[in-house]
Amino acid sequence: MSNPGLYGVDEFAAIINPPQSAIAVGAGKPGPAVVDGELRVATQLTLVLSVDHRATEGALAAQWMAALVTALEEPLRLVA
Repeated sequence: MSNPGLYGVDEFAAIINPPQSAIAVGAGKPGPAVVDGELRVATQLTLVLSVDHRATEGALAAQWMAALVTALEEPLRLVA
C-alpha cells in the first residue's frame, strides 16, 4: 500500500511485481458532493488499485474496491 496523499499527491500508479497487487491513496481535498439531496463540500480522495490478473480476476478486484469505498463512505456500517 502506498499513501502519496500525505504529500498532496492526487493520483499514483503503483508498480506491482507478480503476483502482488497494490493500492494507492491520494490526498484528501475538499470537493462537491450531494448529501441528502443537497450540494455540499466534502473531503474527496482518489483510490487506485493495481492488480496482476494472474493472481486474481479484475471483477473480483473491482468488487473489493467497491466494498472499500463503501467502508470509507459509511464507516459506521463496520461496527453496526
